Amino acid sequence: MRVLLVGAGGVGTAVTRIAARRSFFELMVVADHDPARGEAAVSALGDGACRFRAERVDAGDEAAVAELLRRHACDVLFNATDPRFVMPLFRAARAAGATYLDMAMSLSRPHPERPYQECGVKLGDEQFAAAADWEAAGVLALVGMGVEPGLSDVFARYAADELFDDIEEIGVRDGANLTVDGYGFAPSFSIWTTIEECLNPPVVYEADRGWFTTEPFSEPEVFDFPAGIGPVECVNVEHEEVLLVPRWVGARRVTFKYGLGEEFVNTLRTLHLLGLDRTEPVTVPGPAGPVAVSPRDVVAACLPDPATLGGRMRGRTCAGTWVRGVKDGAPREVYLYHVVDNEWSMTEYGCQAVVWQTAVNPVVALELLATGAWSGTGVLGPEAFPARPFLDLLTAYGSPWGLREQ
Repeated sequence: MRVLLVGAGGVGTAVTRIAARRSFFELMVVADHDPARGEAAVSALGDGACRFRAERVDAGDEAAVAELLRRHACDVLFNATDPRFVMPLFRAARAAGATYLDMAMSLSRPHPERPYQECGVKLGDEQFAAAADWEAAGVLALVGMGVEPGLSDVFARYAADELFDDIEEIGVRDGANLTVDGYGFAPSFSIWTTIEECLNPPVVYEADRGWFTTEPFSEPEVFDFPAGIGPVECVNVEHEEVLLVPRWVGARRVTFKYGLGEEFVNTLRTLHLLGLDRTEPVTVPGPAGPVAVSPRDVVAACLPDPATLGGRMRGRTCAGTWVRGVKDGAPREVYLYHVVDNEWSMTEYGCQAVVWQTAVNPVVALELLATGAWSGTGVLGPEAFPARPFLDLLTAYGSPWGLREQ
């Protein structure tokens, strides 16, 4: 397998450090718009850098990405950029006949009249619209293969296959007790992506109603997370699992709730109130005259890079899938989860917990594709594949998952 990894930020860098310990690929080209980032990711691997090469590429330039795929004879494009670049990279992979993998899907657009009742353009709609073309070409696009979405979807498939006869509800629940020394507000993941998913109308799925939307931060509940994290208030957030899981797993209701905390929610609401969550450029004075800038990009530039926060972070992060239903005629309720301790991920890989947890799952998926344990064509989510090989290999990577009866 020869892989083009586009994006050498926190998650992309973690991908290289995880993949360097595995033998399933021949070459990984690490490409970024900033050549210094790709070079830094590769050089940090030391003696393990022989199967890696740094390149410069603009993720929005489809022709340049397709040419880079062909030049290095890469058969996989691994998208580790933010969701703005999903579609150009998705199309570039298709043009080059390469397998495509991402960790977040094409962006949504709210319903123009009823944003908090009806879906407009849903997450992934643009990609699924091309599914027939990918299938006819015999090429795979594996979408939403990070931790959430990704591992959470694998958990849903595992629950359906091995733990339940009938599923009433699948609810992804994400929580952490992470703190960052010296910062009052320092998101542990891309603020651009965080704003996108937290301030867009959350989507809920119900079998007798289909997909519909609700208000941001709605339906608060307290969920007790394992590994000493404890109770965290979780709220509805827009996320890909709700759009993916019902396509392959039978359940009467699917939700995603994120443990954000009151301070974080209030900060996001303030950004929205001030219009600082907008992506449309506004004109501001500059030393050489007026400059058009995106308010959201300004917010991102003012905050610390999440990849640099590992040394200041304390605590654990937990990603998991709560499932309620029936097994052998009796009610059952379980929580399947994966916990990463920041001290461990920093000591073992030099990566903070959230980006490491996001990165390890697509590397596991790549290895399953390389060995043939996973295979398919078209546009498929993680739950379209058998779960057991993934969970066994994740454990073999030294990062076991857990199951708690509720």
